[in-house]
Amino acid sequence: MIGSMVSEEMVSEKEIMTDKEFIDKYGQKLNNEQIAAVRAVEGFVLLLAVPGSGKTTVLINRLGYMLYVKGIRPENILTLTYTVAATKDMARRFESVFGRASSNLLEFRTINGICYEIIREYGRRIGKKPFDLITDDKLSGKILTDIYIDVMDEYPTESDIKNVRTLITYCKNMLLTEEEIKKRGEDEGLDLFKIYDRYNAELKARSLMDYDDQMIYAYRMLKSSSEMLSFFKNRYKYICVDEAQDTSKSQHMIISLLAGENGNLFMVGDEDQSIYGFRAAYPDALLNFEKDHRGARVLVMNKNYRSNAKIVETADLFIQKNFNRHNKHMCAEREASSEINYVTLRSRDSQYKYLFEMAGASDSGLAILYRDNESIIPLIDLLEREDFSYRIKSTDMSFFSNRVVVDIANILKFALNPSDPALFMNIYFKFQTYLRKPDAEKMIYIADRKHIGILDAAESIDLNGRVLGNVRSLRTHFRNMAMEPPGKALNRIDKYMGYGDYLKDNNIATNKLFILKMLAKKRKDHSRFP
Repeated sequence: MIGSMVSEEMVSEKEIMTDKEFIDKYGQKLNNEQIAAVRAVEGFVLLLAVPGSGKTTVLINRLGYMLYVKGIRPENILTLTYTVAATKDMARRFESVFGRASSNLLEFRTINGICYEIIREYGRRIGKKPFDLITDDKLSGKILTDIYIDVMDEYPTESDIKNVRTLITYCKNMLLTEEEIKKRGEDEGLDLFKIYDRYNAELKARSLMDYDDQMIYAYRMLKSSSEMLSFFKNRYKYICVDEAQDTSKSQHMIISLLAGENGNLFMVGDEDQSIYGFRAAYPDALLNFEKDHRGARVLVMNKNYRSNAKIVETADLFIQKNFNRHNKHMCAEREASSEINYVTLRSRDSQYKYLFEMAGASDSGLAILYRDNESIIPLIDLLEREDFSYRIKSTDMSFFSNRVVVDIANILKFALNPSDPALFMNIYFKFQTYLRKPDAEKMIYIADRKHIGILDAAESIDLNGRVLGNVRSLRTHFRNMAMEPPGKALNRIDKYMGYGDYLKDNNIATNKLFILKMLAKKRKDHSRFP
C-alpha cells in the first residue's frame, strides 16, 4: 500500500487556501480545461483526456486542491491506478509538488490492492481466514497444465498455457456465463469451460484464489453485506480512477458499488486509447458513464502538448475512424516542426526489408513501433544475421512455444527422422490422411520390428485404399521435404500436405505460419530452424 491511513495527521487550518491562492501557486501553467478538471471535486465526473494532454499533472493538482482548498480528509480519498508501478509514480509525482507529509496521508492503490483490503476485512468480521493469493506462476501453471492434459488429451506448450490464462482472466473479468465461456472456447478450439471450471475447483480445494478471483470475491462481499459496503463507502468518500479505459467490467462494478448513487467519483480515461480488450478492458463503462451515474458530468481535455502538430493532426484523422466513441478531437499545442513521410510497400516482407535498410542508413538510431511481439521477430532475425545492434523492450519469445510453431518444428524433424515414434504421434492426424490412432500405433510397432520408416509400415497393415493413398502421398512429401530448404518445405506443409486445412478446420490463426515463412526465406537447411 502506498500511503498511510493515520487520521490524526490532518491538513491544518493554516494550510487551507482559497481557490485563487491555490491556482496562483500551483495552477499557473494549467489551461482552462485542466483547471476545470482540478476543480471538479463533487459528484460523478468523467474526464476524457487525449494523449499528451497533461492527465497526470491534473490528477496530482486535483488531489492537492481537495486537501488544501476543499479541506477533505486525506483518508477519505482513494486514488486507483492500473499498476503498482503507476501507484508509486503518482505518489512520487504528488510528493514532488506538495511534499512528503501530504503524500504519506493519501492512498494510491491498484484495484487488486483495494479488493485485498475488502476480502481481509470481510474475513475479520466473520472470523475466517481468507484464501491465500496464488502468486507463484509455476504453481498455477502446473495446475493448468495437469488440467489441460486431462481435458484436451495432449500436452500443452508454454504458449497454450499463456493463452488459457488470458482466456480465464477474460472470462472472470467480463463475468461471462457458462454458455458464453463455452462459445469462447469453441472459437479457440478448446473445451474452455471444463478447463475453467476444473481450475476454479482446484483453487478452492487448495484454499487459493488468483488475482481475478480477488475482484469477484470482493464484489460478492460488498454486494451481500450492507455493513461491509457502508464501511468502505464511508471510508472512501472520494474515489479517483486513472486509466479508466483499461479497467475491466468487474472492476467498474466494484467501483460503482463503492461510489454508490450519491458519491464522488472522478474517472479519467479515453476510450480511444483502450488496447487491452483481450484482457477484458471495458471502455463501454466510459461510454455509458452518464447513463450509469445520475447527474454525471463529462469534461474533455483535448490539447496534446507532447507531439508534433503533423503527428497529432494525422493521428486524430485516424482516431475518428473508431466506432463507439465520444465525439471529440485531439488538437496540437506544438508547432508542425516536420512533415510525415508516407511509404507504400507491397507486402509485409517488403516492410521488413525497408525497415532493415532504414536501420542501416541511420546514424542516430531508429525507433520502430510494432503491433505485437511476434510481428517484430522477422526484423530481429534480419538484424541478428547481419550483426546489427538493437534494443527491444519487454521481449516475449513465447512465439516459439506456440502450438503451430511446435507443429512445424516436429514436421521438419520427422522429415529427417522418419522412424521417430514420438514425433509421428504428435503430427500424424494433422495432414487430413484420416489415419486412425490404432492404425498409427500399429505402424509404429511394425516399423520398429522391421527397422523401416513409420510411413513405409502403412503397406503392412490393413488400410482402406483412400487412407493408404493419402499416407503414400504424405510419405513422398516427407522424402522431398528432407532435401528442400525450409522456405520451400513450409510452403509444401501449408499448401500440399494438408496442414493449412487442419489450421482452418480448427479455427487456428495462420499468422504464426506466416512469420515462420518470413524467417525461413534466408535459411538453407532445416538445422536450427525454427
